[in-house]
Amino acid sequence: MLHRHSEIFRGLLMVSDMLLVGGCWLLAYYVRFHTVFPSESVVDAQLYLVALGGVLPTSLFAFRARGLYEPQRGGSLIREAGAVIAAMFVTTVVLLAADAALRAHLSRGVIAGFVGLATTSVVLFRLCGRAFLRRMRRKGYNLRYLLVVGAGELARETIESIHGHPEAGLRVVGMLSNDAGLQGRTIQGVRVLGGYASVKSILSRRQVDQVVIALPREDSDALEKILADLDDELVTVRLIPDLLHVMTLRSSVEDLDGLPVINLRESPLVGWAALQKRVFDLVVTSLSMLVAAPLMLAIAAAVRLTSRGPVFYAQERMGLDGRVFRCFKFRTMAHGAEEETGPVWTAKKDPRRTQIGRFLRHTNFDELPQLWNVLRGDMSLVGPRPERPVFIEQFRREIPGYMLRHKVKAGLTGWAQIHGWRGNTSLHERVEHDIYYIQNWTLALDVRILFMTFWRGYRNAY
Repeated sequence: MLHRHSEIFRGLLMVSDMLLVGGCWLLAYYVRFHTVFPSESVVDAQLYLVALGGVLPTSLFAFRARGLYEPQRGGSLIREAGAVIAAMFVTTVVLLAADAALRAHLSRGVIAGFVGLATTSVVLFRLCGRAFLRRMRRKGYNLRYLLVVGAGELARETIESIHGHPEAGLRVVGMLSNDAGLQGRTIQGVRVLGGYASVKSILSRRQVDQVVIALPREDSDALEKILADLDDELVTVRLIPDLLHVMTLRSSVEDLDGLPVINLRESPLVGWAALQKRVFDLVVTSLSMLVAAPLMLAIAAAVRLTSRGPVFYAQERMGLDGRVFRCFKFRTMAHGAEEETGPVWTAKKDPRRTQIGRFLRHTNFDELPQLWNVLRGDMSLVGPRPERPVFIEQFRREIPGYMLRHKVKAGLTGWAQIHGWRGNTSLHERVEHDIYYIQNWTLALDVRILFMTFWRGYRNAY
């Protein structure tokens, strides 16, 4: 609904962005070689025109990947500016890599000037565009008027989404509900005008372009009668199914040969997002292993010299899509600690811990070998902590939505861990935090979690 009425706006925005990017590239070239820093040697302008042919599609791809052409719920200018900066960073990296590979020897001054000019101009243009759209909408230009049938939580979220995107030009004129207690009341700034049966009379009295049906689940039996009342009306009818009671990750709708298919449990980490996360993992993990190598050698020597048994401990854990892998850690317990007890939770002051093991668990240094799991692709730097299959068989029966944690790779650290939900703590809270992470994943959130891990450390580590 929001997308349909903003197609022209998005198209114009794409064209404007590319004109700005192209203009900034040419301006940076002109400033560098013909004004402030004139070049004494002959500069091949054709080289920079050819390079522009690569800059434009790269910039467009980066802008689209950062969601700059999609409606954003309550998206602020600061958030939009951050997305522009991130997109320009990707464009710069690709440009520098292509320059090095092709040995084009583009001027670093031109590239630096281009990045600064393009980032500033795009952000300023978007600021001006927001102000212009708000002014035009306030004057009542090109508006579409909606009637929402329903007044439950689903209808509230629908209206909140519409109000959050004024650039779409949609205005809600009223709501309908069969709940007598809601008649005449105002919800999300919209008045409840009557019951479902009054839909035809309201259409005859008010200007309505679209009827949005957002019935709560308990009123679903009224849908057929409402649709029958709308059969001889010219308004556009849209249906929003009530899926709020269904635990989902990131819902989406696909077309299967004309049949609408609603995805309820689709992982957000597919395609470009998965590639971004994997590249980030490989780069950061490789650097981390180089930095941590002396510490890991010292820990390995300490484990070996202070207790009998191997240095490393490998344990089966469950990861992405339920696949079981061997998770590596420095051994922190006496060799054969589970031979008598079997698989059990680690407790405070666990007598099975070795002397060095207490220190390693408290500092979480025992987790460092899992960097190897990240390099292998078994795990990610950030994600839900992996659990042992023997415990998962119990948890999946007792905790609703527990298995949704396995729609992404397990992580060394995660949203639950930095909030203290680790070890012998509430599993329900842990799952809620893990689901929040999956639903709201961005690369920026991964960076934030890693920073908070180093800043705060794990809590409840023993």
